[in-house]
Amino acid sequence: MKVIRVHITGWVASFRNPLFISGFQPTLPLPPLSAIYGLLSAAKGDWVTPHDATIGFVFKSNGKAVDLETLYEFAGKLDAKSNVNKREFLVQPELYLYTPDMWLKEAFERPCYPLLLGRSSDLATVESIKEIQLENVSETTYQDTLLPFPDAQLYGQVQALPTHFTAEIPRRPCGTRAYCLITEKIEYRGDVLHDPEMDWGVYLHERIPGEFTVPNEQKRKPVDKNYQVPDVDGKQMQLPSISP
Repeated sequence: MKVIRVHITGWVASFRNPLFISGFQPTLPLPPLSAIYGLLSAAKGDWVTPHDATIGFVFKSNGKAVDLETLYEFAGKLDAKSNVNKREFLVQPELYLYTPDMWLKEAFERPCYPLLLGRSSDLATVESIKEIQLENVSETTYQDTLLPFPDAQLYGQVQALPTHFTAEIPRRPCGTRAYCLITEKIEYRGDVLHDPEMDWGVYLHERIPGEFTVPNEQKRKPVDKNYQVPDVDGKQMQLPSISP
């Protein structure tokens, strides 16, 4: 399969764990799909959702650290009080983004908006964009990536995460489902895709069929409140004995 591989780096990254609302804010070890689609939207300069692009990724970092973050809590129109929380962040993040949608190549060559790996201060840079061929193999190794849960061959942290957010403010999460955060090497057997140059498996989260209209933010028109993301299990991982 022909895809583009975009290598993106930064100094720090932080991906909020949705289980923690206040107090200490740990980071997820890997970005959720919503962070990846946010990255695509910034590069394209327009809303990009799972309806528009197929994506896969491998994300690495060189450790964690904790920083102090000042928060301003607004009690009224002009009244605010400050508070200090501890926030965890990832050091020297590297993202290898894969997509067969070639129209995104131009977006990453000339991003419309700053690219971020989490918060607005976590700036990122495109190091390289390369067209490659992913191989269809019967066995590969998954590591540092996000895969749909459940799967009998997978193990690791399981987290309910959204695929993307709505365009209107306040933003609402869409397509929340269970994912397995693969941080250790897992040998996987099946109909899988493999990057021979990097020697790791690549799972592509396929596009969601159907029409999706981005609301006009100025008029604050909400998206379809009954919108639900259908089953997004890819054809690369079929286990008849496992039911979603």
